[in-house]
Amino acid sequence: MTDQRDLPHSPGPAGGWGSLKGIARIFGESWSSPASLATLGQLNKPKGVMCVSCAWPKPANYAAFEFCENGAKATLWELTSARSTPAFWADERHTVTALRDWADHDLEKTGRLTHPLRYDAASDRYVEVTWDEAFAGIGAALKPLEPNDAVFYASGHAGLEASYLYALLARAFGTNNLPQSSNMCHETTSVGLTKVIGSPVGTIVWDDLAKADAFFFFGQNPGTNSPRFLHPLKEAKERGAKIVTFNPIIEQGLVSFVDPQSPAAMLTGKATKISDQYHQLKAGGDIAVLLGMCKCVVEADDAATTAGQAEIIDHAFVAEHTTGFDAFIAQCRAADWAEIAHESGLTEAAIRDAAQVYIEAERVIGVYGMGLTQHAHGSLNVAMLVNLLLLRGNIGRPGAGCCPVRGHSNVQGQRTVGIAEKAHLVPLDTIDALFDITSPRDDGMNIVEATEGLFAGKVRAFVCLGGNLLRAVPDQQRLEQAWGAQDLTVMVSTKLNRSHLFPGKQAYILPCLGRYEIDAQAGGNQVVTTEDSFSMINGSVGKRAPVSDSVKSELAIVTGIAKAAVAPNDKLRWDDWTADYGLVRDLIERTYPEDFRDYNARMFEPGGFYRGNGAHQRIWKTESGKAVFTTPGALNSVGFQDAPGRYRLMTIRSNDQFNTTIYGYSDRFHGIEGTRDVVLMNPDDIAEAGLHEGQMVRMITDTDDGVDRQLGGLKLTGYRLPRGTIASYYPECNVLVPIGLHDDLSKTPASKSVPVRIVADSV
Repeated sequence: MTDQRDLPHSPGPAGGWGSLKGIARIFGESWSSPASLATLGQLNKPKGVMCVSCAWPKPANYAAFEFCENGAKATLWELTSARSTPAFWADERHTVTALRDWADHDLEKTGRLTHPLRYDAASDRYVEVTWDEAFAGIGAALKPLEPNDAVFYASGHAGLEASYLYALLARAFGTNNLPQSSNMCHETTSVGLTKVIGSPVGTIVWDDLAKADAFFFFGQNPGTNSPRFLHPLKEAKERGAKIVTFNPIIEQGLVSFVDPQSPAAMLTGKATKISDQYHQLKAGGDIAVLLGMCKCVVEADDAATTAGQAEIIDHAFVAEHTTGFDAFIAQCRAADWAEIAHESGLTEAAIRDAAQVYIEAERVIGVYGMGLTQHAHGSLNVAMLVNLLLLRGNIGRPGAGCCPVRGHSNVQGQRTVGIAEKAHLVPLDTIDALFDITSPRDDGMNIVEATEGLFAGKVRAFVCLGGNLLRAVPDQQRLEQAWGAQDLTVMVSTKLNRSHLFPGKQAYILPCLGRYEIDAQAGGNQVVTTEDSFSMINGSVGKRAPVSDSVKSELAIVTGIAKAAVAPNDKLRWDDWTADYGLVRDLIERTYPEDFRDYNARMFEPGGFYRGNGAHQRIWKTESGKAVFTTPGALNSVGFQDAPGRYRLMTIRSNDQFNTTIYGYSDRFHGIEGTRDVVLMNPDDIAEAGLHEGQMVRMITDTDDGVDRQLGGLKLTGYRLPRGTIASYYPECNVLVPIGLHDDLSKTPASKSVPVRIVADSV
């Protein structure tokens, strides 16, 4: 057996000089102007701009530099001085087909899009059109379609105002086909948490971070995905809080952190140790770990009761606020430690060590990311974490709760204001009364169903409000083949990406403003608002000159399409709403009065205004009116059987990317430089497979659905991982993820546990 302690996983701590060097490199590579540095100083502050990167909350008592490495990279990348003008397409080398050979990074480096474009099949290029021509063409293509033949997709970027009108556009058109990027990441949270605590989002607020005695992390990586989280974690460690992490791969942000805002730390290089315990479980082993921890809590409570000591389980809370307790603790008592250890990949002793921290902590926050949600039984993962928290009353009181960390700046907020394919989640009667329309009552397609509809030829048009959908969705090669068969594709974008290179029969690229830019409408420079992971609403005011006089705001693009595609209606005041976004906020408040009371007056409150959360107040909006203990029917979340030569592939993200945007090829947190074409694998697995480190290999999806899915040209790299678990980069690995492999409740793709085989590559 290889001693994995000798395997490097990262050259150093999160933060520190590495963070500043990463920002400086992107500043130079994107050719951002010096004025963009002033924009960084305005990030995440009242009357400034809310970062377009992750959805981590904004503290009311903000620091001088309230941004992180990833936020700075996203800002500088968007504020590049490079321009992708219509002249780009005049180069004989720049046909759509030729550009398919370009790397994602190189497509983005062509710069900001400056003019609306239409695909010309005869020349295999995009050509400039006017906005009136674009809107007229889109409307003419949409109107003949049956409403459910069209899909209106949204990434998590657009603000609440544009998102509300986008949902209204779809319903006035006649469909609830409103999938959103959360379908691919945290829909498991929305569905899973709603089932067990009645809330589709996390239950904590900012003040809880400073009151928690312990944090338990499951499948979340703050170093790459939410670096500003590292500051409250550092403060928590300084006051004695404990942090326990479960993740198959070592994520440096949860190992150690040098605070870039501390001159002393920067001068000395002194790092804060983040995790007190770091447990590398198997991919998909979380259910077993959580059951084992709950078993320890039940055993400790039984022993305390027998000895006449203070109870460990909060029985008063359980009796008043929960259901399903007796069946669950019976399963905990009956659970076999050998099975738990086998399914988790951890020893009984390791799980007991983690459980002891939980037992001794008065207030606990459970933190998780896509390492918990993106499995075939991801909803059960979420329910099991809730079980653990419920045992000691760790939901709905100060310093305790459930904390899913969302990845995109407004991905949570778009759902809040109506971008949802499930009809029952939206107050359709209110919307119909406001606008004199008849919204459809049947559920629309989520992203899995929409992709399957494309494969079947049933979806004939896709409108995308942001994003790089063809890169983000599983079964990428199949999707690229099906995408071009549509009658219409529309992409609202800031830069070129791979999704533009597979145009439908009619195809448009519509360039939009960035959040940092002045959004000048008839009523002046407009405010846009977003919702963060803690359900706080914040306003943003752009101050940079627009990239071009020929770009429009996301809201103006939505209303332009709406006027062309939807029948005239005196109550659909698209022009008025474009002139004054405050009128849209009034509509949101009328539609959701409990969440958006005094909306326009409160949007610049420091830290944002709280729209509320029932579970935070121990109001359980479940079928039973109580929080639900879930008895698990499985001990792992992968949805397939292990077999010789079959590995569990987990997709990972680089320190040098945000979602599908690739900033570069320096993943210092994983110790990978200059490439993304790697497979990370336990050295003992490499030897057992008859392979060798540095060998070029190919991954093949190991399913029986008749589809050949392969990804080659990958360098095999020995890495500190559990046996049977391998890792490689998203989104490149999406070609290996079957669209039918998803969470059984939410249909979130199972990108963290894909069954694959590895063979030597002849390439």
